[in-house]
Amino acid sequence: MSLEQKVYQGVLQEIRKYIDEHDLQPGDKLPSERELSENLQAGRSSIREALRAMELLGLVETRHGEGTFLSDYRPYHSVEVLSSFILRGANTRNDLLFAKKIIEKEAARIAYKHIRQDDIDTLSAITCDNTLSSNEKHAAFFQCLFRRTESLLLAKVWQLMDAFSYTISSLAYNPSFYQKLINLYQTGRFDEIERLFYQLPAEQNE
Repeated sequence: MSLEQKVYQGVLQEIRKYIDEHDLQPGDKLPSERELSENLQAGRSSIREALRAMELLGLVETRHGEGTFLSDYRPYHSVEVLSSFILRGANTRNDLLFAKKIIEKEAARIAYKHIRQDDIDTLSAITCDNTLSSNEKHAAFFQCLFRRTESLLLAKVWQLMDAFSYTISSLAYNPSFYQKLINLYQTGRFDEIERLFYQLPAEQNE
């Protein structure tokens, strides 16, 4: 794990500790990025990424011109359990990425029955968008698929794992993977979707 990733995880832990120690409730305001950076002795980029991950999970919300607040919406308790597990565990990296791949595989299979031509067009556009990083392409690609699963819970679980796996590893698969999956949708080869995922190298997410 890189120094930057360790700093990032440390920042998440410290922000969570701050919330607990100050008994903050939904609607309460967090310190500014600058104040958190000074108090935690961490770079503002690390602070910003930590707050972004928390916002993705629904733990905080940013109000333009006002600051960052604890969200009134509280996600499932499993969010707290899993986040703590990931942040503390020394050997959770491979388990997390393996579980994430399984969920993505199932989403790709479930979405198969609901994929329309406009979805194919959207997926293709994402793979060709050079303004996106490989991680951003991966996230956008699977967000589209998870919408087609029509399973809110599955999408929430994936979003949680996606957000935290960002702190320990690259998210993206080999660029050719996405086009191959699109081709399977276009040609109606449902049975080959699972095989495509199992062809991914063990360390594909590196």
